[in-house]
Amino acid sequence: MAEIDVGDATLHVEVEGTGEPVTVFAHGLTNSCLELAAFTPMVSGTKVRFCFRGHGHSSTPDVGAYGYDDLARDLDAVALETGATRAVGTSMGAGALVHLLAREPGRFERLVFLLPATLEGSIGSNPLFQRTADLLETLPREEAIDAILRESGRARQYEANPGLREFDLLLWQDMNPVGVARAIREVVRGAAVSDLAVLASVLAPAIVIAREGDSIHPASVARRLVEVMPNAEALVLDSEADLLASIPMLVARVGAFLDDSG
Repeated sequence: MAEIDVGDATLHVEVEGTGEPVTVFAHGLTNSCLELAAFTPMVSGTKVRFCFRGHGHSSTPDVGAYGYDDLARDLDAVALETGATRAVGTSMGAGALVHLLAREPGRFERLVFLLPATLEGSIGSNPLFQRTADLLETLPREEAIDAILRESGRARQYEANPGLREFDLLLWQDMNPVGVARAIREVVRGAAVSDLAVLASVLAPAIVIAREGDSIHPASVARRLVEVMPNAEALVLDSEADLLASIPMLVARVGAFLDDSG
């Protein structure tokens, strides 16, 4: 484990493995570097997972420091420090990756986007996000997590798959209430990129993974990303159930894709 200073934040970084290629993994909103840990055993070389500002074990800057420009700076700093040539981003992490690529289209050799949430538009005032931020700001940490999970709409899934709640709790175990609430308030108002056309210059091979019926991560966002990037392909699952059932296949597919030097 290590720390990287980006000026207004100190980022928690975990490195697994050695050698080439070096792949950086950027997690989603409310989560931590644990979120993408399932992918790293299937990827060769050096795997770098980190916590964005205000998340996990990273520090918590003041309000006003959680836009996509700030998040892209976190990602870039970690990639530069570790020599990463490949990048995986999920949800917010995918947005940070898009923002960085808009500035530096040739920044990485291979790219994976998991459930991208937004491109040139904002996520908007989704009541779920606002409620989550409210709970984190008003309740003790453990009570807030319990309330968030109860109100997430996953109760029926928990009944069918008790292990799912344990998995969700695992992702929340390092949650920083203050930082995550601040990030929610700012990330949902921001756009990952101001001009989608600039991504036409991103020539690296890319995989974009999404599912139908996801109101937070619309499959249409994934399709638009694939349309604009010349060497991108989409993997769109039919439902959340299909997505969950396909995780072993997706992990293997992403691992092989990142290992490919062609």
